[in-house]
Amino acid sequence: MSRFLSGFAAPTYPFVRGWARASLISNIAIVLTGVAVRLTASGLGCPTWPRCTDSSFVPHSALGVHGVIEFGNRLLTYVLVAVALATWFAVRRWTTPGDHRRRLATCLALGIPAQALIGGITVLTDLNPWIVALHLLLSMALIAVSTVLLARIDAPSVSAIPVATRRLVLATYAAVWAVLYVGTVVTGSGPHAGDLGSPRNGLDPQVLSHVHATLVYLLVTLTVASVVVLRRQRPRSRAVALAQALLVVELAQGAIGFVQYATDVPIVLVWFHLLGASVLVAVATWFVVATRTADSAPPSSPRLGTKLRVTRP
Repeated sequence: MSRFLSGFAAPTYPFVRGWARASLISNIAIVLTGVAVRLTASGLGCPTWPRCTDSSFVPHSALGVHGVIEFGNRLLTYVLVAVALATWFAVRRWTTPGDHRRRLATCLALGIPAQALIGGITVLTDLNPWIVALHLLLSMALIAVSTVLLARIDAPSVSAIPVATRRLVLATYAAVWAVLYVGTVVTGSGPHAGDLGSPRNGLDPQVLSHVHATLVYLLVTLTVASVVVLRRQRPRSRAVALAQALLVVELAQGAIGFVQYATDVPIVLVWFHLLGASVLVAVATWFVVATRTADSAPPSSPRLGTKLRVTRP
């Protein structure tokens, strides 16, 4: 324990990076446990919020396994809060005032309680599909912020690319979020509502699935274009590998989505599809962070192996 606490007293690069990585992993983990809640129809296993029932903060036997599953997901929120606070404190101790990584860590620390609040609203509104979609999208946003923080702590070399190529990269990233948003709308119109009595958004899932697929085709096209354009640059930048990795994730996601659609949305494939969506956000965000226009790309920063010392008056 003393060794653990001493890490916060004089944090090193590996220590801070470890907590940033833990933030990313934990934010992906709560997406997957949240999906498990929905897929097992346990979304109202605890029928109210912030308590589990009107008279208790914890589930009782009458709620059965659904109460245990939903309450378990709520407990994981406290783990995320602990990880976010530890990350925030480590980053604060490791950096100087004004460092943008402090703002990123603060966004994470504030985002987890906001996410819990929206989760509570989803329960109080009987899993309204639009609120559920907002709940998922905020989780994806926290994954993106965690990725940016981890990338900034790693201080990777930044690829200097022309303005037109940078616009292509940003268009690709915008397409990622368009695909994610429409995907939540598709989910809100189909099965696996989270509870057998929960409402649906009333939209046609067949039509929405085709809209979603069209956006996926656009995303893949933009990503292929990014790969082609970046590969033609000399010297070839590190961004090529990230663009290729993004394309691989998209193709895997597309394959899962196609099989999922053709087999009436089985539970296992839905879980893997959300895992893929989380990875997609992380890879796409790292791709954007690792590129800048040629006239604004900062010099690469060395990784720090010791605590950044601050001179105090």
